[in-house]
Amino acid sequence: MTEKQTYAADGFDWEGLRAHAVDAAKHAYAPYSNYPVGVAGYADDGRLLQGCNVENAGYGVTLCAECGLVSSLHMTGGGSLTHVVCVNGSGEVIMPCGRCRQLLWENGGPELLLMTVSGVKPMSEVLPDAFGPEDLA
Repeated sequence: MTEKQTYAADGFDWEGLRAHAVDAAKHAYAPYSNYPVGVAGYADDGRLLQGCNVENAGYGVTLCAECGLVSSLHMTGGGSLTHVVCVNGSGEVIMPCGRCRQLLWENGGPELLLMTVSGVKPMSEVLPDAFGPEDLA
């Protein structure tokens, strides 16, 4: 299945969402790695959300793009993420790191759809057997 076929498979405008992620990557602050990352997603009420990575000289406190996305979700009314795409500075779809997969899981749940390097997948496939808030009860 080609990337175009994958985008059209569920009727969602994945290419449009990816364009928003590419735009977000243009705002990244990545002077150390020179690896800008952008992310875009939709909330369950239809809000478009974006984020970009923000590096820091203390590498461990660098913020991934998904951190900005989740912060934007909560700053603009909360809710749940439904669709997300993450790209590098060249506009190529990339996989979120492990920490960010957890962020996406907790803010979108197992049904959140993520454009991955191998097509659209629900978070239940991207982060199988996830640990979540229900495990703390």
